[in-house]
Amino acid sequence: MAAMVVVASTAATGLVGALRCEAQRPRQQQQQQQPSQFALRASAGAGASGQSLRWDSSSLAGSGARLLSYGRRPNGQQRISSSRLTVNAASERSYIMIKPDGVQRGLVGDIISRFERKGFALKGLKLFQTPQDLAEEHYSELKERPFFPALVKYIVSGPVVCMVWEGPGVVASARKLIGATNPLNAEPGTIRGDFAIVSGRNVVHGSDSPANGEREIALWFKEGELVDWEPTVLPWVLEL
Repeated sequence: MAAMVVVASTAATGLVGALRCEAQRPRQQQQQQQPSQFALRASAGAGASGQSLRWDSSSLAGSGARLLSYGRRPNGQQRISSSRLTVNAASERSYIMIKPDGVQRGLVGDIISRFERKGFALKGLKLFQTPQDLAEEHYSELKERPFFPALVKYIVSGPVVCMVWEGPGVVASARKLIGATNPLNAEPGTIRGDFAIVSGRNVVHGSDSPANGEREIALWFKEGELVDWEPTVLPWVLEL
């Protein structure tokens, strides 16, 4: 029993001494053992076994991840330093408008969040009271249709929320998020499928082509109202 007590006492003394030594180590030395960079290992095909990628997560705030070093292990050949990754898909823009019924019913936040969660970038946003001439210009292609006067009256009846969303395939994707013009034909999970019943109160508008998207953006937004920025999450949304 005495021997066991001596052993336990010796172990405890050694542990305390080790903790004291650790506490006395310079702070800078401890920090050096915790770098902000980390390495990823991947096999990118035949002959590429053991490749490594080192990058700094703080650099994601820029226009894509910043590649610090890349090469093959263990010989370290084919090393590239400090280059920027670029997006490999062309972006386009779409004009999305929450109509007066969507604003009055308090659906603005929910509609915006659907485009955000999809991964598109918001480049323009404003609450706007539509003048008569702008409404008529926007729907000019429907001018000869019997419902045109009622449509214009509806759009100018209250404020709308004007938005510009950007991303690869945003026009077609936005149309799918919005759903069919007639809400009764819209799939559940779409904006109109979830929030609308009749075509005359179908909550939201979306450009039907990239060309129309640019035309509508020019109609609803003045120069200087769009913000050219890049989300920090871009490398986690798009393949770089």
